[in-house]
Amino acid sequence: MLRRLLTVYGLMFFVFVYAPIFLMVVYSFNANTLNMMIWSGFTLDWYRQIFGFETSITDSTTYVDSSAQLYAAIRTSLTVAFSTSILSTVFGTALALAVARYRFRLAGIYRTLLMVPMIMPDIVLGIALLIFFISIGMNLSIMTIIIGQSTFLISYVFVTVSARLAEFDTSVEEASADLGATPAQTFRKVTLPGIAPGILGGWLLAFIISMDDLVITYFIAGTGNTTLPIHIWGMLRRGIKPEINAIATLMLLFTLVIAGVGLYLRSRRQK
Repeated sequence: MLRRLLTVYGLMFFVFVYAPIFLMVVYSFNANTLNMMIWSGFTLDWYRQIFGFETSITDSTTYVDSSAQLYAAIRTSLTVAFSTSILSTVFGTALALAVARYRFRLAGIYRTLLMVPMIMPDIVLGIALLIFFISIGMNLSIMTIIIGQSTFLISYVFVTVSARLAEFDTSVEEASADLGATPAQTFRKVTLPGIAPGILGGWLLAFIISMDDLVITYFIAGTGNTTLPIHIWGMLRRGIKPEINAIATLMLLFTLVIAGVGLYLRSRRQK
Protein backbone atom coordinates (compact mmCIF):
# COMPACT_ATOMS: atom_id res chain seq x y z
CA MET A 1 0.00 0.00 0.00
CA LEU A 2 2.78 2.40 0.96
CA ARG A 3 4.64 1.59 -2.24
CA ARG A 4 1.57 2.43 -4.32
CA LEU A 5 1.11 5.71 -2.49
CA LEU A 6 4.73 6.63 -3.12
CA THR A 7 4.32 5.74 -6.80
CA VAL A 8 1.21 7.89 -7.12
CA TYR A 9 2.93 10.73 -5.28
CA GLY A 10 5.93 10.50 -7.61
CA LEU A 11 3.71 10.58 -10.69
CA MET A 12 1.69 13.51 -9.36
CA PHE A 13 4.91 15.38 -8.62
CA PHE A 14 6.16 15.01 -12.19
CA VAL A 15 2.76 15.98 -13.59
CA PHE A 16 2.66 19.07 -11.37
CA VAL A 17 6.16 20.12 -12.45
CA TYR A 18 6.11 19.27 -16.16
CA ALA A 19 2.45 19.71 -17.17
CA PRO A 20 2.69 23.54 -17.30
CA ILE A 21 5.85 23.29 -19.40
CA PHE A 22 4.18 20.81 -21.74
CA LEU A 23 1.13 23.07 -22.14
CA MET A 24 3.37 26.05 -22.84
CA VAL A 25 5.11 24.17 -25.64
CA VAL A 26 1.82 22.90 -27.11
CA TYR A 27 0.15 26.32 -27.10
CA SER A 28 3.16 27.88 -28.77
CA PHE A 29 1.84 26.20 -31.94
CA ASN A 30 -1.71 27.49 -31.48
CA ALA A 31 -3.02 29.40 -34.49
CA ASN A 32 -5.53 31.39 -32.43
CA THR A 33 -4.34 35.01 -32.29
CA LEU A 34 -6.95 36.24 -29.81
CA ASN A 35 -7.29 33.58 -27.11
CA MET A 36 -4.37 31.29 -26.36
CA MET A 37 -6.56 28.80 -24.48
CA ILE A 38 -8.80 28.09 -27.49
CA TRP A 39 -7.10 25.73 -29.94
CA SER A 40 -7.65 26.86 -33.53
CA GLY A 41 -5.16 24.69 -35.34
CA PHE A 42 -1.45 24.04 -35.69
CA THR A 43 0.87 26.78 -36.96
CA LEU A 44 4.54 27.68 -37.04
CA ASP A 45 3.82 31.36 -37.66
CA TRP A 46 4.89 32.41 -34.17
CA TYR A 47 8.31 30.83 -34.66
CA ARG A 48 8.57 32.22 -38.19
CA GLN A 49 7.82 35.69 -36.87
CA ILE A 50 10.51 35.41 -34.19
CA PHE A 51 13.13 34.47 -36.80
CA GLY A 52 11.95 37.18 -39.20
CA PHE A 53 10.30 34.97 -41.83
CA GLU A 54 7.06 35.80 -43.60
CA THR A 55 3.87 34.69 -41.83
CA SER A 56 0.13 34.73 -42.40
CA ILE A 57 -0.36 36.92 -39.29
CA THR A 58 -1.68 40.37 -40.07
CA ASP A 59 -0.20 43.51 -38.58
CA SER A 60 -3.18 43.93 -36.25
CA THR A 61 -2.51 40.61 -34.57
CA THR A 62 1.24 40.96 -34.15
CA TYR A 63 2.17 40.88 -30.48
CA VAL A 64 5.94 41.21 -30.43
CA ASP A 65 6.92 44.90 -30.27
CA SER A 66 9.36 44.40 -33.13
CA SER A 67 11.95 41.91 -34.25
CA ALA A 68 14.62 44.53 -33.72
CA GLN A 69 13.67 44.93 -30.04
CA LEU A 70 13.58 41.17 -29.54
CA TYR A 71 16.99 40.68 -31.14
CA ALA A 72 18.43 43.57 -29.13
CA ALA A 73 17.15 41.95 -25.92
CA ILE A 74 18.72 38.63 -26.93
CA ARG A 75 22.06 40.31 -27.67
CA THR A 76 21.99 42.08 -24.32
CA SER A 77 21.16 38.87 -22.47
CA LEU A 78 23.94 36.94 -24.21
CA THR A 79 26.46 39.72 -23.55
CA VAL A 80 25.52 39.84 -19.87
CA ALA A 81 25.41 36.05 -19.53
CA PHE A 82 28.84 35.50 -21.08
CA SER A 83 30.40 38.33 -19.06
CA THR A 84 28.89 37.39 -15.71
CA SER A 85 29.51 33.67 -16.14
CA ILE A 86 33.19 34.26 -16.92
CA LEU A 87 33.68 36.72 -14.05
CA SER A 88 31.79 34.60 -11.54
CA THR A 89 33.66 31.46 -12.63
CA VAL A 90 37.07 33.10 -12.20
CA PHE A 91 36.32 34.65 -8.81
CA GLY A 92 34.18 31.77 -7.57
CA THR A 93 36.89 29.23 -8.42
CA ALA A 94 39.57 31.37 -6.77
CA LEU A 95 37.46 31.68 -3.61
CA ALA A 96 36.78 27.94 -3.52
CA LEU A 97 40.50 27.17 -3.84
CA ALA A 98 41.40 29.71 -1.14
CA VAL A 99 38.84 28.36 1.34
CA ALA A 100 39.76 24.72 0.64
CA ARG A 101 43.54 25.10 0.63
CA TYR A 102 44.23 27.69 3.33
CA ARG A 103 43.35 27.82 7.00
CA PHE A 104 42.48 31.23 8.44
CA ARG A 105 40.39 32.69 11.20
CA LEU A 106 36.64 32.99 10.77
CA ALA A 107 36.75 30.64 7.77
CA GLY A 108 33.34 29.23 8.73
CA ILE A 109 31.78 32.69 8.89
CA TYR A 110 33.42 33.59 5.57
CA ARG A 111 31.97 30.48 3.95
CA THR A 112 28.53 31.31 5.37
CA LEU A 113 28.69 34.86 4.03
CA LEU A 114 29.43 33.45 0.58
CA MET A 115 26.19 31.46 0.79
CA VAL A 116 24.02 34.44 1.77
CA PRO A 117 23.49 35.81 -1.79
CA MET A 118 22.07 32.41 -2.80
CA ILE A 119 19.40 32.35 -0.08
CA MET A 120 18.64 36.08 0.00
CA PRO A 121 15.31 37.00 -1.68
CA ASP A 122 15.91 38.37 -5.17
CA ILE A 123 13.84 41.48 -4.56
CA VAL A 124 15.89 42.33 -1.44
CA LEU A 125 19.18 41.89 -3.30
CA GLY A 126 17.85 43.89 -6.25
CA ILE A 127 16.81 46.82 -4.05
CA ALA A 128 20.11 46.69 -2.14
CA LEU A 129 22.12 46.77 -5.37
CA LEU A 130 20.02 49.64 -6.72
CA ILE A 131 20.61 51.68 -3.56
CA PHE A 132 24.34 50.86 -3.69
CA PHE A 133 24.79 51.95 -7.31
CA ILE A 134 22.85 55.17 -6.72
CA SER A 135 24.85 55.89 -3.54
CA ILE A 136 28.19 55.66 -5.34
CA GLY A 137 26.88 57.70 -8.26
CA MET A 138 27.08 54.91 -10.83
CA ASN A 139 24.64 55.19 -13.72
CA LEU A 140 22.49 52.14 -14.34
CA SER A 141 23.74 50.40 -17.47
CA ILE A 142 24.76 47.01 -18.79
CA MET A 143 27.81 47.27 -16.53
CA THR A 144 25.64 47.46 -13.40
CA ILE A 145 23.76 44.37 -14.61
CA ILE A 146 27.02 42.46 -14.97
CA ILE A 147 28.29 43.58 -11.57
CA GLY A 148 24.95 42.92 -9.87
CA GLN A 149 24.51 39.44 -11.29
CA SER A 150 28.09 38.52 -10.51
CA THR A 151 27.52 39.28 -6.81
CA PHE A 152 25.27 36.24 -6.43
CA LEU A 153 26.49 34.03 -9.27
CA ILE A 154 29.92 33.84 -7.61
CA SER A 155 28.21 31.97 -4.77
CA TYR A 156 26.83 29.32 -7.14
CA VAL A 157 30.22 28.76 -8.73
CA PHE A 158 31.85 28.67 -5.29
CA VAL A 159 29.50 25.90 -4.12
CA THR A 160 29.93 23.88 -7.33
CA VAL A 161 33.73 24.06 -7.36
CA SER A 162 33.95 23.47 -3.58
CA ALA A 163 32.01 20.23 -4.00
CA ARG A 164 34.51 19.12 -6.62
CA LEU A 165 37.47 20.11 -4.45
CA ALA A 166 36.07 18.07 -1.56
CA GLU A 167 36.41 14.96 -3.74
CA PHE A 168 39.82 15.90 -5.11
CA ASP A 169 42.79 13.79 -3.94
CA THR A 170 45.37 16.28 -2.67
CA SER A 171 48.03 13.56 -2.59
CA VAL A 172 48.29 13.95 -6.36
CA GLU A 173 49.37 17.55 -5.87
CA GLU A 174 51.92 16.46 -3.26
CA ALA A 175 53.30 13.86 -5.66
CA SER A 176 53.62 16.52 -8.36
CA ALA A 177 55.56 18.74 -5.97
CA ASP A 178 57.82 15.84 -4.96
CA LEU A 179 58.64 15.26 -8.62
CA GLY A 180 59.92 18.82 -8.93
CA ALA A 181 56.94 20.64 -10.39
CA THR A 182 56.49 24.28 -9.43
CA PRO A 183 53.21 25.39 -7.77
CA ALA A 184 52.14 26.97 -11.06
CA GLN A 185 52.87 23.78 -13.01
CA THR A 186 51.06 21.68 -10.41
CA PHE A 187 48.01 23.90 -10.61
CA ARG A 188 48.00 23.97 -14.41
CA LYS A 189 48.65 20.28 -15.05
CA VAL A 190 47.17 18.58 -11.96
CA THR A 191 44.73 20.71 -9.99
CA LEU A 192 42.99 22.49 -12.85
CA PRO A 193 42.26 19.33 -14.91
CA GLY A 194 41.04 17.60 -11.75
CA ILE A 195 38.49 20.27 -10.87
CA ALA A 196 37.64 21.16 -14.48
CA PRO A 197 34.23 19.39 -14.37
CA GLY A 198 33.26 21.49 -11.36
CA ILE A 199 34.45 24.68 -13.05
CA LEU A 200 32.55 23.80 -16.22
CA GLY A 201 29.44 22.98 -14.20
CA GLY A 202 29.71 26.29 -12.33
CA TRP A 203 30.11 28.23 -15.57
CA LEU A 204 27.10 26.58 -17.17
CA LEU A 205 25.01 27.12 -14.05
CA ALA A 206 26.00 30.79 -13.90
CA PHE A 207 25.28 31.25 -17.61
CA ILE A 208 21.80 29.70 -17.40
CA ILE A 209 20.84 31.63 -14.24
CA SER A 210 22.06 34.87 -15.80
CA MET A 211 19.97 34.29 -18.93
CA ASP A 212 16.93 33.60 -16.75
CA ASP A 213 17.28 36.36 -14.14
CA LEU A 214 14.46 38.90 -14.07
CA VAL A 215 13.92 40.39 -10.61
CA ILE A 216 17.45 41.58 -9.81
CA THR A 217 18.12 42.68 -13.39
CA TYR A 218 14.85 44.63 -13.48
CA PHE A 219 16.05 46.85 -10.62
CA ILE A 220 19.56 47.54 -11.91
CA ALA A 221 19.12 47.59 -15.70
CA GLY A 222 18.11 51.19 -16.15
CA THR A 223 16.65 52.37 -19.44
CA GLY A 224 17.76 51.04 -22.80
CA ASN A 225 19.28 47.84 -21.42
CA THR A 226 16.45 45.37 -21.83
CA THR A 227 17.35 41.73 -21.36
CA LEU A 228 15.24 38.91 -22.77
CA PRO A 229 13.40 38.12 -19.49
CA ILE A 230 12.53 41.82 -19.08
CA HIS A 231 11.35 41.93 -22.69
CA ILE A 232 9.11 38.91 -22.11
CA TRP A 233 7.79 40.46 -18.89
CA GLY A 234 6.84 43.58 -20.83
CA MET A 235 4.94 41.44 -23.33
CA LEU A 236 3.17 39.53 -20.53
CA ARG A 237 1.76 42.77 -19.14
CA ARG A 238 -0.34 42.99 -22.30
CA GLY A 239 -1.60 39.41 -22.03
CA ILE A 240 -0.28 35.89 -22.63
CA LYS A 241 -0.01 35.34 -26.38
CA PRO A 242 1.21 32.30 -28.34
CA GLU A 243 4.25 34.29 -29.41
CA ILE A 244 5.39 34.53 -25.78
CA ASN A 245 5.03 30.76 -25.50
CA ALA A 246 7.20 30.36 -28.58
CA ILE A 247 9.94 32.58 -27.13
CA ALA A 248 9.78 30.72 -23.80
CA THR A 249 9.95 27.37 -25.63
CA LEU A 250 13.06 28.48 -27.51
CA MET A 251 14.63 29.58 -24.22
CA LEU A 252 13.83 26.18 -22.74
CA LEU A 253 15.39 24.44 -25.76
CA PHE A 254 18.47 26.64 -25.51
CA THR A 255 18.84 25.78 -21.82
CA LEU A 256 18.51 22.07 -22.51
CA VAL A 257 21.13 22.27 -25.26
CA ILE A 258 23.58 24.10 -22.96
CA ALA A 259 22.98 21.57 -20.17
CA GLY A 260 23.33 18.66 -22.60
CA VAL A 261 26.63 19.98 -23.94
CA GLY A 262 27.89 20.39 -20.39
CA LEU A 263 26.95 16.84 -19.43
CA TYR A 264 28.56 15.50 -22.62
CA LEU A 265 31.83 17.35 -22.02
CA ARG A 266 31.86 16.27 -18.38
CA SER A 267 31.35 12.61 -19.31
CA ARG A 268 34.20 12.80 -21.84
CA ARG A 269 36.54 14.30 -19.22
CA GLN A 270 35.68 11.59 -16.74
CA LYS A 271 36.51 8.90 -19.30
